[in-house]
Amino acid sequence: MDTPLLQVSELRAGYGRAEVLTGLAFQLRQGQVVTVIGPNGAGKSTTLAALMGVLPARGRIVFDGQDLTERTLEERVMLGLALVPEKRELFGTMPVQDNLILGGYRSMKLRVPNWQREIERVYELFPRLKERRAQLAGTLSGGERQMLAVGRALMSAPKLLMLDEPSLGLAPLIVREIFRIIERLREQGTSILLVEQNARAALEVADHGYVLETGSIVLQASARELAQDPRVVDTYLGAAGKTRQGS
Repeated sequence: MDTPLLQVSELRAGYGRAEVLTGLAFQLRQGQVVTVIGPNGAGKSTTLAALMGVLPARGRIVFDGQDLTERTLEERVMLGLALVPEKRELFGTMPVQDNLILGGYRSMKLRVPNWQREIERVYELFPRLKERRAQLAGTLSGGERQMLAVGRALMSAPKLLMLDEPSLGLAPLIVREIFRIIERLREQGTSILLVEQNARAALEVADHGYVLETGSIVLQASARELAQDPRVVDTYLGAAGKTRQGS
């Protein structure tokens, strides 16, 4: 069987003396969308911060054959990790296109020929960004800012795209649009680690899922199996999930 693109074992991380992650173990294969679902405070965002190197962590993280344990944030970026944080963290006083160009830092450093052409791929995925390419990022709507955050991450041609709560604070119509894009990226072969509180939407686009509660993985299975698991239905999908399961 092929080696996982990402393999995590005994991952522990936290803030100060408070340990949030208590020995996580999970993996992701090339081309997969893997989702981590769970309640607020479970440690979902902490997991991504630890993988990215934003937060000190213990344990073992192997990415594309490389042990990331002692790697810096910049080294992890150069190896092909990209994180779209929950707060998006755009350059609000800069135009959309300049934000995208800055996202190409990895490709520029690696001297990838014609890397700026990646902007056209982003605009093809997000036509609204092309319409607003000269507009300041800080003046965009919430949905547009999320699109720009994802587009900027894609500019680095990442081997693994990590998304932290991409639906947070967005109107239902925009949420559906964001998840359509995630599905399209999956069809194009992009490997994605999706942290999401909207369990229903996440399981619909994912291949495999993990349920994280109080810093530990309590369930894992294919996304389809998790969507039908009574514990997941009762806790995360609610009445609508039961109706869908029975239909």
